[in-house]
Amino acid sequence: MSQFSLDVNGERFTVDVAPDTPVLWVLRDSLGLTGSKYGCGIGVCGSCTVHIDGAAVRSCVTPVSSIGDSPITTIEGLATDALHPVQQAWLDESVAQCGYCQPGQIMTAAALLAENPNPADGEIDRVMSSVLCRCGTYLRIKEAVRNAVGELR
Repeated sequence: MSQFSLDVNGERFTVDVAPDTPVLWVLRDSLGLTGSKYGCGIGVCGSCTVHIDGAAVRSCVTPVSSIGDSPITTIEGLATDALHPVQQAWLDESVAQCGYCQPGQIMTAAALLAENPNPADGEIDRVMSSVLCRCGTYLRIKEAVRNAVGELR
């Protein structure tokens, strides 16, 4: 076991875990932040996506020892005073069905729009298809991302 000091959602936390512990389990088990979901455990499905230094990262395959001083943002920390434009667009488009992949979808979309505030449809499709949705709400997801683009302008 080792101690790690982490900046999560703008707060500093110290956790005592094995260095190879995935960030997902630190967030869920040590910090009680259960918004990021466990899906596949091998970084394929995207349900566990969080932002590390603003980039969308699969937390189920990212060891806590690799974080250093990089800030982590989870779905719980994406919004501050009001909903993030992506979260609002998700509500406006009624994207969620089962909701399981939605934290990963939202965090992926927010990272995409932070990097490119006006992505082409092909880029939206490419980036967002990396997060699996078993309900098949991809058309609503794409429309929500487009709507968030309008809100960010």
